[in-house]
Amino acid sequence: MNQVALVGRVTKDPILRRLSEGRLQTSFILAVNRKFKNQQGEVDADFILCTAWGKVAENTAKHCGKGSLIGVGGRIQSRTYEREDKSRVFVTEVIGEEIRFLSTKRRENDNLYGEPEVNVQQSGGDERKTEQERVSSNFHLPQDEKEGLPIY
Repeated sequence: MNQVALVGRVTKDPILRRLSEGRLQTSFILAVNRKFKNQQGEVDADFILCTAWGKVAENTAKHCGKGSLIGVGGRIQSRTYEREDKSRVFVTEVIGEEIRFLSTKRRENDNLYGEPEVNVQQSGGDERKTEQERVSSNFHLPQDEKEGLPIY
């Protein structure tokens, strides 16, 4: 059995991505408090990578901003990919199949896709495409979310 249920706060506005096949995807880090206090009397938190697809991803990106308290139900998934330098990266994440909005906070940025339009050189010439249209089906965690994570 592979089931996960988490309640925590979103660490930054989720960004919606439209992948090359037209599928919608978002990923976010969920800060989940531990039940016990550390030696200094403080509550520690775990920071868990979560991914959602389709309508669940769209609703999450639309309704959740940084600090939103949400419940995530889903499963754990492990995957690997190879970086440009040929090193292998192992990722363990929660695939959110059901997300409940417990206490939402307003998004800091109303642009769900989080990226401005950029010029992209393609074999057929210059076209105006947004960042989410350029994302391949091999998802990579954005650089600003990699820092401080134990998986990288």
